[in-house]
This record gives sequence, structure tokens and C-alpha cells, in this order.
Amino acid sequence: MAEQSTLSAARDISDAAREHARDLGAFVAASPSSYHAAAEAARRLSEAGFTGLDEVDEFGREPGGYYVVRDGAIIAWVVPEGAGPRTGFHLLGSHTDSPSFKLKPKPTIGAHGWLQAGVEVYGGPLLNSWLDRELLLAGRLVLTDGTEVLTRTDPLLRFPQLAIHLDRQVNDGLTLDKQRHMNPVWGTGVPSQEDLLGVLADAAGVEAAQIGGYDVVVADAQPAAEFGQDGAFFASGRLDNLSSMHASVVALVEHARAGGGEHIAMLTAFDHEEIGSGSRSGASGPFLQEVLERIGNAFGASDSDRYRAYADSVCVSADAGHSIHPNYPERHDPANQPLLGAGPLLKINANQRYATDGVGAALWSRLCAEAEVPYQEFVSNNMMPCGSTIGPLTATRLGIRTLDVGIPLLSMHSAREMCGVADPWRLARVGVRLFAS
Repeated sequence: MAEQSTLSAARDISDAAREHARDLGAFVAASPSSYHAAAEAARRLSEAGFTGLDEVDEFGREPGGYYVVRDGAIIAWVVPEGAGPRTGFHLLGSHTDSPSFKLKPKPTIGAHGWLQAGVEVYGGPLLNSWLDRELLLAGRLVLTDGTEVLTRTDPLLRFPQLAIHLDRQVNDGLTLDKQRHMNPVWGTGVPSQEDLLGVLADAAGVEAAQIGGYDVVVADAQPAAEFGQDGAFFASGRLDNLSSMHASVVALVEHARAGGGEHIAMLTAFDHEEIGSGSRSGASGPFLQEVLERIGNAFGASDSDRYRAYADSVCVSADAGHSIHPNYPERHDPANQPLLGAGPLLKINANQRYATDGVGAALWSRLCAEAEVPYQEFVSNNMMPCGSTIGPLTATRLGIRTLDVGIPLLSMHSAREMCGVADPWRLARVGVRLFAS
């Protein structure tokens, strides 16, 4: 009966869910780098009436929506009527970055008549999935006067795979050397006479000589697509973790329009999760704590008020998780086997690689019931150590009760991942309930 219920949920796709998935595709297309993701979220929030703040500004206490961007991260919140120094926070957390390749210093390289880009592996991408795809470059350029501008090229790059005629054993096991084999081609010519930074400068409308620094990554250029039986699947780059970030933006905007809620609703989207979160814009950094304290300060909160507010707070850390893989069932827990399209995951780990505990699990169950959303539990096979998320970091830094959730994926950390069409929308529905509670 449970299996039948799961299959029914996987095929229950509303028009609203499909519309949400298509908007997610547009969000991903607008967000080829973490800096673009933060900017796209800021754009959408501004259109919904949120006030953008600079970190040097005073934070107000008036009811309404606000956001602040730090590099490739963004935090946004809605202050309800009647908020005070002890008002707690309901947070929905995610991250803006995805596994990829980052442009090195002296990026214009090549040999044997080819122009190539010198790149460094960022995070843990499935290297083979990046082969033979049309790719673009995107990120931020920092000019010598300190001005920051976003840049993105048209499809420009490709990691060309060696033909099978030149490697007859390739199907017995592909081995890719990260230094020798993972430098994409982008043209022909002599590297000393070409300038990849010039291409990025042209795309941004600035002069190459103005560039003093840059943070630029490689991104898949292929648009998102629905496919499969009855269009039940959704494929796109960067679903880990733009699926969660997009859901949180959608939920916060809907909450701001509806009003209500006793807590300060907050979206947190950090950078650098894929490389450990240790940065000024990562979950291990001070960004969230500083924003929370500054909001409290606007209400004249004492240390005691602040701790009482945190005790009345909860953080839902949303990051993509794993669906059961039909070709590798032995890699999954034999009793807990989530399926694409059957609802978002509640992620559990005995060693607190995920922050969920019994209290958080009960809260998630209630929120999903209120949102009329099915959910699934995920736990790793005991022989497969799991990754971690921003959840335990947030719980450890602030003492706020935290639980880990996310939509199930196949092909996680591939250049192109897949999920169930309905699951991102369902995650957003639960986010609305979190913010309203």
C-alpha cells in the first residue's frame, strides 16, 4: 500500500506544479553562477516590493520585506506586524553554488593550435558528465576602481572526449586527469595572441584593461526540459541547489503578499556550500548571525531577548537529496527508498551530518500535512557515508533548532541533474506553511 501511495504521488502533477517547474527553469537559466543567483533573487524580491539594503545601511524595524546581498549570498526577511525584540525567526535555508570549474589566473592557455581555458575543479562534479556539452562562462568581474559587474558569455566552451578509436578500452573504465584532461577548448589560435578575459569583458560591456580580479565559473548552457512518462521528470543544470533556493524565493514572496505570521520569515541562501561553507558568504561564516543580530538591534534587543528569540526559532535547511537509483539499488538503504516525484525528503542521519531530530521530524510532518504535500524519509545505507549541508552548521553556530530537507534527485553533481516535476513546487508549498506559522 505504501508503494502504491508513493507511485500515485509521483504521477500527481498539477498545472501549478508544472508552472513552478518552468519558472524554476527560468531561474536556473538566469543563475549560471552564485553571483547571478543572488542577483536574480534580489531582482524578484525587488519586483515583489522588498527593500534592498546595503550592509552599511541601518536595518529598520518597520513591517515589510527586506534583503541584503553579500557576494554570492543573499538573506531576505519579512517583518510582521507586532514584531519585537523577542520575536523568533522561521528560516528556510539553501545555497547558491553548484559543483563546476572555476577560471584560474592566466586563464588563456592552449597548445597545438587550440585555445583552451585554464580551470580549477570546484567542489565535486561528476567529471564525465561535463564532456561533450556546450558550456558558458559566468560570474563577476571586479574592476580596478572596485566596481563589480556580472558577466556571462554565450555557449563558448567544450570538454571534448577522446574518440573511441584512440582509446579502445574507454568503455571498460574512463579515467580523467583533472589537470591534463579538464581544460576546455574555446577556439583555435595562439594563446599569447588571444585573451579570454577580453571575451568576458566584452560580455559585460567593460574594457579588459579595467579588470582587477574575477570569480568566474563554467556552467551548462542547455535549457531545462520536462520529459519522461506523462512529462513527469524535469532535467536541468544546478538543481543542487537552485531548486531549493528558487522554492524559498517563491515561498517568501507569496508569504509577503499574504501577510500574517507570528515570526520573522527569513530566506538564507549561502555561497560555497559545495566546498565546505568556510567563507564570509558561506554558512560557516558570520553573515547570518550578523543579520539576525542587526535585526534584533533594530528592536533594541538585549542578549537575553536575542537568546529567547533564537529559542523560539527554527531553520529548515533545504538541499537536494538522493532518489533510489534503479541500476544501483545496493547503494541505498533497503527500507527507505525515496522516488522522484513522490514528495520532498526529510533527511536523517544518526551522526548529525543532517541536523534533523525527532522534534524537527514532527514539525516537518505537521507542515507537510498542512500544505497537503506528501513527503519521504531519506537515510543513507550504513556502508555509504552521507554528505552534509548548511543545517548542522547553522544549528552549531546559533543553537537554533534545525532540520534537513530537500527534493530527491538522480544524477546529483552531474552537469545536468533530474528531479520529479512536482517536487520543487511541493517544497515551496511547505515553505509557505513554515513562514506562515
